[in-house]
Amino acid sequence: MKVFGKMAVGAALMTSAMTISGAALAQGYPDRPVELIVTFGPGGGADLMGRTMAQLMEGPLGVSIPVSNVGGASGNAGLTQLRTNPADGYTMGTLISLTVASWASGLGDNKPEDFEVIAVVQSSPSFLFVPASGDHQTAEALFAFAQENPGAITVATSGYGTQDDVTLKLLANAGIEMENVPFQAPAERYASPIGGHTSAIYEEPGDVAQFIQAGQLTPVVVFSAERHPEFPDVPTSAELGIDISGLDNYRSIAVAAGTPDDVVEKLAQAVATATASDEWQAFCTKTYSCITPVTGEAAQAMVSDFRDLIAAQLAN
Repeated sequence: MKVFGKMAVGAALMTSAMTISGAALAQGYPDRPVELIVTFGPGGGADLMGRTMAQLMEGPLGVSIPVSNVGGASGNAGLTQLRTNPADGYTMGTLISLTVASWASGLGDNKPEDFEVIAVVQSSPSFLFVPASGDHQTAEALFAFAQENPGAITVATSGYGTQDDVTLKLLANAGIEMENVPFQAPAERYASPIGGHTSAIYEEPGDVAQFIQAGQLTPVVVFSAERHPEFPDVPTSAELGIDISGLDNYRSIAVAAGTPDDVVEKLAQAVATATASDEWQAFCTKTYSCITPVTGEAAQAMVSDFRDLIAAQLAN
């Protein structure tokens, strides 16, 4: 009994020490730069969001936030680095739905419970865009050609296992078979249909806004329950007889699971300050991605539910 008592006291002291250590970390946090890992290459939507958020969070946190691009494996390479770094709040990362979809497709070994979502800060439905100089300027014409010529239509995407890939599989199930052409570098993906290397691109309007405004890309279908208010003439897939919705591309800021609660709260406050700023509102308006940020348990559920939704879609 005496041995057990010593063990119990030792365990209690260890728990107390860990609690004090965590509290001390939170009180002094942050006292050095906080790294933000962008899980896709430079120039894409995740990169622009991450760099904008990092800049706007520096003021509230009082430290610099250097950004590093760790692309690959549909975002899983960067998230693996985030997951395996110390869970102390000195590493954040972008966690986006494209990567969550890849988990349901069997890519990587990351899972929702490996991360704590600080906030989901952007969301946008995806479209198919065609080059303005292309042969098929409507979804009806594009889909009809694809039905008659399976695989002849090539679509630039962000990778296998993403909702880009899932959407193309759902279209194929409906008899509209198009070839997935993945690009790791966002800039190369955006340029591919304009340069005639692919027939179309699956993308959110904010990521290719400059090409839309320059008249180089034309939106032909939106994968959403409703037409997009900024593109009221573009039909939904449901209007064309193929109901594909609920696969919006959202982007969040996350840390590794196990990060102290007080540290998470400081980061959440910094994100809230950032998203309330005029600079962020101008950015999200320009990229057609403004939402009320989703935080806490709702943000965690958003990630898990999306993974399950993609898994269910793939099982059909």
